[in-house]
Amino acid sequence: MRRKGIIAILVVIVMAAIVTGVWAFWTKEKKAPLFHTIPLRRGDLVATISATGTIEPAAAVDVGAQVAGVIVSFGKDKRGREVNWGSEVEAGTVLAKIDDSLYVAAVKTAEAQVAQATANVPAAEANVLQQKANLLLATQNWERAQRLGPSDALAQSAYDQYKDTYEVGKANVASALAAVDTAKAALAAAKASLLTARINLDYCTIKSPAKGVVIDRRVNIGQTVVSSLSAPSLFLISSDLRHSMQVWISVNEADVGNIARGQPVTFTVDAFPGQVFNGRVGQVRLNATMTQNVVTYTIEVDTDNSDGKLLPYLTANAQFEIGRRKDVLLVPNAALRFSPKPSEIAPEAKQGSHGGRHARGTEGRGTESTGERGTIWIAEGKFVRPFFVRAGLTDGAFTEVEGARLAEGLPVVVGEGVRGADAASTAERNPFAPQMPFRGNRPAQGQGQTEGSQAPGQENQGQQAPTSRLGQ
Repeated sequence: MRRKGIIAILVVIVMAAIVTGVWAFWTKEKKAPLFHTIPLRRGDLVATISATGTIEPAAAVDVGAQVAGVIVSFGKDKRGREVNWGSEVEAGTVLAKIDDSLYVAAVKTAEAQVAQATANVPAAEANVLQQKANLLLATQNWERAQRLGPSDALAQSAYDQYKDTYEVGKANVASALAAVDTAKAALAAAKASLLTARINLDYCTIKSPAKGVVIDRRVNIGQTVVSSLSAPSLFLISSDLRHSMQVWISVNEADVGNIARGQPVTFTVDAFPGQVFNGRVGQVRLNATMTQNVVTYTIEVDTDNSDGKLLPYLTANAQFEIGRRKDVLLVPNAALRFSPKPSEIAPEAKQGSHGGRHARGTEGRGTESTGERGTIWIAEGKFVRPFFVRAGLTDGAFTEVEGARLAEGLPVVVGEGVRGADAASTAERNPFAPQMPFRGNRPAQGQGQTEGSQAPGQENQGQQAPTSRLGQ
């Protein structure tokens, strides 16, 4: 009897535990949320185009060598140090010197040639005077011979001789005058050769063409510079890096139509995480490039670098602002993608529905606007009701919507809830185990009741959509 009493007590305890478990499971299943919702809210929206580029000095000059030779020394910068990377230089500062031995010899040779040509000019001019004197005498003799003519007083041979002497005299004067011109031309050529030799000698001293900073030095002492068809680049000098920096950004051809001169741009660089720099579009270059059938255009963005933080050739992550809205109704893009089951749609809203995507109803019919038509679903107990909206600008995570009877705070469905045993086991689920797919871009548990939260499946705000579209 005593054993039977113990067994009866155990049976009662087990039955009570089963009833309690069934009641707890039923109440938990009943209280579990059917849908994940986010309240419709008002806010500001900024649509951007994301792209990457590099920081470039606006005015960079390659300083080369126009003569061949060996680098023998470097100049001094503003601080008195040897010119090197990062040196600040003024216009005319000596950057480097090339061995000038051959060019000094060339100058001396040219100077000697000038001296010789200079001496030849007076000699040629003196010869002209002599030939003119001979011509004068020949002219006088010829005139007398003409008056006498061939006769008993003047033989025919003498007459012909005076005539020939006169003609030769005229030719000699012309030749002497030509010799003077030749001597003067030779002098001019010698002077030009001397000027060329002096210029080449001057090119042995490489000077900065403008005030700026040495970004790159490509030679060392003892290195031979060979100047052939193109001048080799020895130094890269940029003008003031504090006021002449640009960002060269590659933009896809699908987005370049949304970019115009003067458009505001923000960008970040990895060297200064968390800091945002500002700029404006300066120019859209027309020389597009194609890489693997992708056409891109280079956009020049002007920016201020008065604090000197931006360094040449840093990678920039840019955002081009293509649209801005203030105080508009915003829904997550996941809400525009959500499609409920037919059994989840309110019975009075099922008439004319087609899978829930374009269900027709009297409530929430979209107002007339230029946006695309879409549907959002509002949770009402165990069912959802469609609200037709006009979708406007999007930033990739949220979309501007317009529609009749839309009001701030409406519970917009972004995904289905986790019910019953699934909800109880969510916290204990192994994150590394394979996950079953779910419908409706379901957000994390507990996130659906937080205003302004972002459901999983929505686009990252860092990858902005370039144009207004539904989040499909």
